[in-house]
Amino acid sequence: MRQVEIHYRRPPDRLDVFTQTLVVDQSDCKITLHENPPITGPLHVAGLTIFEPGAPIVWYVFPNAWHDVGRFHLRDGSLSGFYVNLITPVEIDGDIWRMYDLCLDLWIDPDGRYQVLDQDEFDEAVDRLWIDRATARRAREELDRVIAQVRAGAWPPPVVRQHDLSRVRALLVG
Repeated sequence: MRQVEIHYRRPPDRLDVFTQTLVVDQSDCKITLHENPPITGPLHVAGLTIFEPGAPIVWYVFPNAWHDVGRFHLRDGSLSGFYVNLITPVEIDGDIWRMYDLCLDLWIDPDGRYQVLDQDEFDEAVDRLWIDRATARRAREELDRVIAQVRAGAWPPPVVRQHDLSRVRALLVG
């Protein structure tokens, strides 16, 4: 399978590079598998563990969208929920993908409960002009749009529901 390199910029000037396996390459959605993300400790939201070191993440990237989606799991492969990462639309140049983090995220439990994350980081980035006002406004609109979909029971998108971890892994082995 093809590997892609994600160049992930965070305000004000941090760059992380992640290598992931491209599993689905369609014009409207790209799906990657990050089998072992370089996260050294467990991640928690509202007191619940949402990720453990050694656990896989399936990423769904929608060209031209202002977010991507991570399907998070625990080490045993069980689904812990969905991480909506607000970004500027991804720039895809072959196997190099460039993303710019807008410091605002949404966590959605499998049962549909949700929580906005990193509002303080977003506010600081806007206050320090690391994110301009127009981009900040667009990020808030995108967040509101996704939350409306969650409330209406129309989330996650069908491609995210259809391509769970087991299906993504099955596609890898052909």
